Amino acid sequence: MQDVVAWVDRNADLLTDMAKRIWENPELGLVEFQASELQVRVLREAGFDVTTGVGGMRTAIAATWGTGAPVVGFLGEFDALPGLSQEAGVANRRPIKAGGPGHGCGHNLLGTAHLGAALAVKAALEARGLPGTVRYYGCPAEESFNAKGFMAQAGAFDDVDVAFAFHPGDHTAADMASNLANSKATFTFHGVAAHAAAMPELGRSALDAVELMNVGVNYLREHVPSDVRIHYQILNGGGAPNVVPDLASSLYFVRARTRKGVDEAYARVVACAEGAALMTGTRVEVQMIDGLWNILANKVVAERLAHTMGVLGPVGFDERDRDLARSLQASFPAGSVARATERYRAHGWNPGGDDAPLQDRSLGILGEGEHLSGSTDAADVSRVAPTGFLWVATAPLGTPGHSWQNVAAAGSSIGMKGMLYATKTMAAAALDFVLDPALVRAARDEFEANPHREPYRLPLDELIPPPHVPVDAPWRAPQA
Repeated sequence: MQDVVAWVDRNADLLTDMAKRIWENPELGLVEFQASELQVRVLREAGFDVTTGVGGMRTAIAATWGTGAPVVGFLGEFDALPGLSQEAGVANRRPIKAGGPGHGCGHNLLGTAHLGAALAVKAALEARGLPGTVRYYGCPAEESFNAKGFMAQAGAFDDVDVAFAFHPGDHTAADMASNLANSKATFTFHGVAAHAAAMPELGRSALDAVELMNVGVNYLREHVPSDVRIHYQILNGGGAPNVVPDLASSLYFVRARTRKGVDEAYARVVACAEGAALMTGTRVEVQMIDGLWNILANKVVAERLAHTMGVLGPVGFDERDRDLARSLQASFPAGSVARATERYRAHGWNPGGDDAPLQDRSLGILGEGEHLSGSTDAADVSRVAPTGFLWVATAPLGTPGHSWQNVAAAGSSIGMKGMLYATKTMAAAALDFVLDPALVRAARDEFEANPHREPYRLPLDELIPPPHVPVDAPWRAPQA
């Protein structure tokens, strides 16, 4: 462990500079050109063999160093969120660019930590003259598109023995929770235009079809399993009230704890759309634009991450960090801190201590048997290879997800310290797997024996070549 920790300490300036540069130049999914190019340059300078355009996406990266088994993979990301531009380290809403994007999910930290871990493990193996393969994945568009699914479909993870996925958060722990699988689809109704007053009988309203579909789905909610979540947004409702609209569309997300549950609920949503088209004399065009699996957690990898954090000790926040955290907490919606405190107190953290604003110490393993409410394409990788998930505090306790407060923290010393801690944790844990074949076998045995595992498939109705999501599409909404 000491050699990778020392490498991260020696190269802290390199990593924090990268994280800050990506934070200062936030880019939306599939167009993260500056972030991708920066990482490609650093990886090539470090001796990695770098492939770009993985899975048909220009900003997707697969970088490899070394030979032989095992293959350890690190799942980086670098996309930002729309509308969250915000100055770093300030506790009031202060956009740098009005309406501009910002790193409200901390992917500037996420991508850098994974790249740093890959570099640290490479340096350790090189210094020791040991075999083993290190792989860094720069994965675009996590917030809006299943990029990792397309990378998986292209075989990018097929030879990986163990993968690591860190996410910024308000706590520090290895994570055994699953989450919700997800399907996303647009429903476009085609009708007949007519004068709404003079000749309404000649019209066939596409907007009526959208509204009737929504009514049908709202009745459907009463008759689906309790874990199913269905959300919709009307994308286009026509132009003028006195014209019967011949085109209208909506976007739906359908989520459930299992892929099967999503597929079953989604089929019923499609049936509501077909019924609405029949009732209105319109035609519906359905396009599934995205699909994700739920996470398949791996306890062997989670235990190694938790053990590593126990040896490392606290993240190392100081009083200046805690002062900023308290100031940010004052801007949170009512109940945010209390809700987080309740969960973490159950895992042994005393939120009344001196470090109350920041969760500085590891909580071990969280979430075993739980299902989180969001969705992520990292789940698709967990269906291909044993994957360990890690949270590290990079923001104050109770920070709302996808918020300007998260952006402020992700560009501050709080975010940078959490990022470096995550780098050390993943690098040290990965090195243990390289050095101990029994750990690799144990993780693979658990993965193979998991009763919820099934052969991976990219969960789309048709394999539309990426990127099929227009950059300016109004429905480029976050997954989580």
